[in-house]
Amino acid sequence: MNIITNHMPTDELQALDAAHHMHPFTANDNLAAKGARIITRANGITLTDSDGKELLDAMAGLWCVNIGYGRHELAEAAARQMRELPYYNTFFQTSHVPAIALAAKLAELAPGDLNHVFYAGSGSEANDTNIRLVRHYWASKGKPDKKIIISRKNAYHGSTVAAASLGGMAAMHAQGGLPIPDIHHIEQPNWYAEGGDKTPEEFGLERARQLEQAIEMLGEDKIAAFIAEPVQGAGGVIVPPETYWPEIQRICDAHEILLIADEVICGFGRTGNWFGSQTYNIRPDVMTIAKGLSSGYAPIGGSMVSDEVAAVIAGGEFAHGYTYSGHPVAAAVALENLRILEEENIVDNVRDNIAPYLAEKWNALADHPFVGQASIAGMMASVALTPDKSARAPFAAKAGTIGLIGRGKSFDNGLVMRHVGDRMIISPPLVMTRADIDTMMERVIRTLDQTYAAAKEQGLLKA
Repeated sequence: MNIITNHMPTDELQALDAAHHMHPFTANDNLAAKGARIITRANGITLTDSDGKELLDAMAGLWCVNIGYGRHELAEAAARQMRELPYYNTFFQTSHVPAIALAAKLAELAPGDLNHVFYAGSGSEANDTNIRLVRHYWASKGKPDKKIIISRKNAYHGSTVAAASLGGMAAMHAQGGLPIPDIHHIEQPNWYAEGGDKTPEEFGLERARQLEQAIEMLGEDKIAAFIAEPVQGAGGVIVPPETYWPEIQRICDAHEILLIADEVICGFGRTGNWFGSQTYNIRPDVMTIAKGLSSGYAPIGGSMVSDEVAAVIAGGEFAHGYTYSGHPVAAAVALENLRILEEENIVDNVRDNIAPYLAEKWNALADHPFVGQASIAGMMASVALTPDKSARAPFAAKAGTIGLIGRGKSFDNGLVMRHVGDRMIISPPLVMTRADIDTMMERVIRTLDQTYAAAKEQGLLKA
């Protein structure tokens, strides 16, 4: 069996990695010179690297390991399914038990009338599906000109050509001729960086109303849908002002456009409810799911679709799909993951116990001399670093310079914490205990103290 537990030395692994492995979102020459961090095993909330160093994973992998590492039940579910039916497709008027059972469970868990799922292998694929789905929906209703999808700047909806076009990240759009046509971006609800003198409430309404202005400018007869994350994840854990989502929902209700909630990060307990749409009282027509659906143990994603949209799509052939749509092993793993989330009351415990405890500790970081804002929604949180708290000022140094220092210090402190520009962000497993949170926060504070000291020493505390 090719399972490498007694592995070769770290420097040899790094050399092999550099020679053959192209990493995502990475300058690979720089990484080759430095050497990748090699993770060899994990359990609970803890990663272990090839040198035996332990790291508290405050990012839950890539926002996804909701039930924590090392749950043998998921491995056993995968093994059982591989022995029984390792693969079959769902094309050609065929189905199989895991895809059917998971679809029924998702319909039970999803809010509103989102009773149908179109499977994908990832959130990126699911958002590709959503573009085709909503355009085909309108064409099927005799409105083929309704093609434009409105999204937001600094949104993240995936990394394929179509999904990266939906996303609003300038660095991604600068590569590969993006965005594709008929995608329009409005501004994000990031009060801290862009709110100026407005209150968060005023700013939230103003940013939401940009959607209505875009509808007026582009023409309601040309617009298929608006897509947004309940809380922007990869954009820096941007928690919208309280006024934002009610106004977005009002605008969508008032106009003939579909609302797509991208729940890839927010879904399956992350915000303290099963879905971020429930936390923010959003009523989507389509909901993108992935990540926490299987806690990252197997690649799977999908689009949850309302009764009305599904009924229109069902009227003819939807010429779309993937080899691995509803893969039986991934579906079996996802079902077992959902069973654990449900039977162990993990989502309820997050809402009633763990998230409020984390919020109390996290919000106290706003008193740190280096922190301009502490934001949190359930089990995802961020701090905006600043040289001048009163002015919410950015650093004079290139954006991300200080954040990168913070990221390095966090790893030194045995903590996986990510930076987005000069925001430090966390999204830990949902199975954290209060003691785990105490340990994590001690390392977070130490990291902030050390980053502040390093920035001061390097003369970087300039606005």
